[in-house]
Amino acid sequence: MLHLEDLLARPRSGDEALQTEIERAALLGALDRRQDAQAAFIDILRRWPTNFSALNEFGTLLAGQGAIDAACRVYAEAILHHPDNPMGHVNLANLLLRANKHEQARVHYEAALRADPDHAGAHQGLGAVLADNGDREGAREHFRKGFRGHALSSLPYRGSGPPVALLQLVSSGGGNIPTAPFLDDCIFLTSVIVADYLDPSAPLPPHRLIFNAIGDADLCGPALEAAVDLIARSSAPLINDPRAVMKTGRISNAHRLAALPGVVTPKTLSVARDILAGPDGTAWIADNQFTLPLLLRSPGYHTGRNFILVEKAAELSAAAGTLPGSELLVIEYLDARGKDGSARKYRVMMIGGKLYPLHLAISRNWKVHYFTSDMAGQPDHRAEEAAFLSDMPTVLGDKAMVALNEIRAALGLDYAGVDFGLSADGDLLLFEANATMVIAAPDPDPRWAYRRPAIAGIIDAVVAMIRERAGANQAKSRAAG
Repeated sequence: MLHLEDLLARPRSGDEALQTEIERAALLGALDRRQDAQAAFIDILRRWPTNFSALNEFGTLLAGQGAIDAACRVYAEAILHHPDNPMGHVNLANLLLRANKHEQARVHYEAALRADPDHAGAHQGLGAVLADNGDREGAREHFRKGFRGHALSSLPYRGSGPPVALLQLVSSGGGNIPTAPFLDDCIFLTSVIVADYLDPSAPLPPHRLIFNAIGDADLCGPALEAAVDLIARSSAPLINDPRAVMKTGRISNAHRLAALPGVVTPKTLSVARDILAGPDGTAWIADNQFTLPLLLRSPGYHTGRNFILVEKAAELSAAAGTLPGSELLVIEYLDARGKDGSARKYRVMMIGGKLYPLHLAISRNWKVHYFTSDMAGQPDHRAEEAAFLSDMPTVLGDKAMVALNEIRAALGLDYAGVDFGLSADGDLLLFEANATMVIAAPDPDPRWAYRRPAIAGIIDAVVAMIRERAGANQAKSRAAG
């Protein structure tokens, strides 16, 4: 920072002076001096309102601060004045993709590739859009172009002390653990490896720990297989062995976890979508002993996307035809409604061998997700959730607590979560159990104050687990030396 201040103090003119000011503003943002950084960029853009570098860096700053709408407006301004610069299109598209505005994102990724057919970021983003639309073959072609030579990257480190260096393994096509809540860039120096596209001969960056963030067994098979080979090249401690993750697909879980005491799993089978969408769909359902209502799901999607309830045989064909992908999961419907007629979905995290309650969502809809549930406007629902967060064993009962610990042991994962309901007699009705569970912080609304200690405790537990594993490895290395 002092170096840049010295540069600013020296006489400069034109582009040289402007670039120095932009570097200073960006560095203020990197140092987490948010207001100073924003003020610096606004001052620059007041004098140079169409400068691409200033607009692009300001958009990056805003996006990093979570001001997504403002960042989109700034990137759009950059595109308006520099339509042939691919970076503006890619940065805007990335934010649109995060907001699940896939078709809008696709327009900008394609515009970037018209400007630069070899742009790695545009290929990566377009691959993600195609994968989300169910075009896995098209996605792989773009991922191949996008990650070739770009499968390894390092995230910025903003801490003042020595960092904890770690490798984060991810999959190209999604299905990864959202690590932003706990991989604090003031503590961890993170190198991200796209496992399914890393050159096997490429050296691994220095690291004290490997965090395998590849979490979806139904979506990430090639990446998990690559991760198995990759971890064999390192002696560092590992969080979430990919071999254990491979066993957590929905069909696998339905079979192996059904044998655990107090656990009810839904019968789950895979079938070609064309069969269910065709004239023989209802016969297939009957032959495989499913009853209505039942659930259809496209593998590899989360947060309730491409997941539907079929109540009548006459609805089966049309319902299957609306879902992406060539294969669908047919899932037995487990009734998680309470005496009040509302469905309940509990989420418990499993961190370092311990259980942590994360949330309870209550909804009149069968598809229960926290962001669509009846919690904000229902004080009695929030009170019920508060009781769950403060005293999970009492709320769930002995049978469900035993079941949770049995599931935790069966999964064999350091970081995982379980979504479930409760039957009338206290059995655990399993919805899913895997590593992709999100730890989402609530918005600042005071109604959610009761949730924050539980969420903070889980994040602290994850950070402590990572630091302990990495610290143990450092001590072992010193002893060996």
